[in-house]
Parts: sequence; C-alpha cells; structure tokens
Amino acid sequence: MKITVCIGSSCHLKGSRQVVESLQYLIAQNNLKDVVDLSGTFCMNNCQNGVCVTLDGKTYSLTPETTKTFFETEVITKVM
Repeated sequence: MKITVCIGSSCHLKGSRQVVESLQYLIAQNNLKDVVDLSGTFCMNNCQNGVCVTLDGKTYSLTPETTKTFFETEVITKVM
C-alpha cells in the first residue's frame, strides 16, 4: 500500500508536515511499517483542496484534523 503526501508550498501551508507526522505515528502505532509505504512529493496540481494525499493512486484532501479518520477508514480497513 502506497501513501503519497504533497509537500509543496500550498499544501505545506495547509499542514502537510503535520499530516506526514500523524501518518508516521499511526503507521508505527499499528505496526504497519512493512505494509504501508509513506512518501512525499511536490505539487500534485490540486492546491485548492487542502493537503493532497494519494492512497494507491486515489486522491484525497486532508487536514491535520482529518488524518486519523482517513487512516482508520481508508488504511486500516484495507489491511486488516
């Protein structure tokens, strides 16, 4: 499973660093380091929609506040 987080300037201003840190923590907490590949990329050309994140090619818009819910509903449900 591959999660890519935009770390471009617009998403950075909207909290991409906090999203990355939350995802790192949640991946470690759930012992999914061998299952989830977390990476960053620059502009995903979807700047108006918040922090852009792709999960296996599907695009999501996150905020630091919605990251845990995203992880629980989109990641955990697919690996368990």
